[in-house]
Amino acid sequence: MVKRTLHFSNPAYLSCRNQQLVVELKNDEKTIKSVPIEDVGMVILEHPQITITTRLLEYLLENNVAIITCNCKYMPSGMFLPFESNSEQTQRMRTQLEASAPLKKQLWQQTVKSKIYNQAQVLLYLGEKNDRLIHLVGEVVSGDTSNCEGQAASHYWGKIYGGNFVRSRDPETPNAQLNYGYAILRSVVARSLTASGMFPSMGIFHRNKYNAFCLADDIMEPYRPYVDWLVLHLPDLNQSEDGLTQAQKIALLKLPQIDVQINGLKRPLFHAVSITTASLYKCFAGEQRKIHYPEFHH
Repeated sequence: MVKRTLHFSNPAYLSCRNQQLVVELKNDEKTIKSVPIEDVGMVILEHPQITITTRLLEYLLENNVAIITCNCKYMPSGMFLPFESNSEQTQRMRTQLEASAPLKKQLWQQTVKSKIYNQAQVLLYLGEKNDRLIHLVGEVVSGDTSNCEGQAASHYWGKIYGGNFVRSRDPETPNAQLNYGYAILRSVVARSLTASGMFPSMGIFHRNKYNAFCLADDIMEPYRPYVDWLVLHLPDLNQSEDGLTQAQKIALLKLPQIDVQINGLKRPLFHAVSITTASLYKCFAGEQRKIHYPEFHH
């Protein structure tokens, strides 16, 4: 079953009753709705006048639900994840931490190759030439010491948005839409990493001491092109000079449910990420040599 993403953008009181997430809207009708907590994968709290009980937080975390809070600009700014989400968590974290530097460099090589390949597929479906990126896929070495990822990004974004485009935290279009989509993706990946018993702070490439989700930022890389594609097809993207619209947020929140192809089969992205993180742990444990990543198809 595909887990649901619940997005709250209006004043509301959130509580639980009989394993149900109960929503009481703060409107004139005092509308009350409920959702089985076991059906939920992610909760996004966007309005400053949302009240949530600690009992509900407890049940959500017990069910490995990622809870995302937004800032005054309505952008995701924080995330709650469970401390204990896997019965072998201590052993799995130890295995992760003991992974050798050569292994992590090889895993990063696989990750960069997969990301660039998926970027090349996006260009192909947009009717652009992708031979430069296909060539770079074959040039990626262990640890990507020649920075093929950066070379590919420069070419990729230039083809999509023009040579003057710069990826940044800029709140204007299309960076605002990309940043929102990437934040949702990051949350899905971080949730799946903890469910697989790993520590999302300890990356295979990213090492920023101020970043609590280095491993999530590593593993989400081959999934980014799915966000890029979704953003390119958002409603009224070219008219969104002031940034993200409500309709675009709703479209981007469908990201966990979109179909991706992984291991030759179509799976919702939410489930595909679980396949990826499970395979990552097996690589850490020496049970296999390759991370299972999706291949972009439209």
